[in-house]
Amino acid sequence: MTEINHRTADHPIHSIFLERWSPRAFTGEEIGEKELLALFEAARWAPSASNIQPWRFVYARRGAAYFASLLETLDEGNQRWAKNASALVIILSKTHRQTSSGEIRPAYTHAFDTGAAWFAFALQTQLAGWHAHGIDRDKAMRVAGVPEHYRVEAAVAIGRLADPATLPDDLREREKPSQRKPINEFVFEGQFRGD
Repeated sequence: MTEINHRTADHPIHSIFLERWSPRAFTGEEIGEKELLALFEAARWAPSASNIQPWRFVYARRGAAYFASLLETLDEGNQRWAKNASALVIILSKTHRQTSSGEIRPAYTHAFDTGAAWFAFALQTQLAGWHAHGIDRDKAMRVAGVPEHYRVEAAVAIGRLADPATLPDDLREREKPSQRKPINEFVFEGQFRGD
């Protein structure tokens, strides 16, 4: 068994899966563009059905243009802590694809593939000594100028870990790695037996 961050895996896995979590306390330290682009490079290599690669990322670094407008796409509760992020990222997926004949068809695995790209991004963020916290958002469609046939999957705040004491009281108590359901609640041999 592997144990890290007050989390215990029931089966042997690499420690990075337990090390990765979504904190809210960030230092506000700036992240360099090259360092941020290295995180996107990891997302680039995620698996993709038919190699469509439907993921798209819109980002703004702290202190740069668009940071304030991307921050405003978040609800007020998330803005309270995301304002100290080093970068904000909106993750989109392309919901349709164009065939070689020009026909527009649904890209059925767009969200699945984009989730794989997000996870590659999140793991690379962890390996680089940063942390990422995903936030659901739809207002970003308008602010980021997202065209038809794309869907906002999430917004992400990236930053260096800060002392939880920097957070408002109601968030400070939640500032710890969360537990997960045991695999017998979501893994079934032969037939689905879940809720």
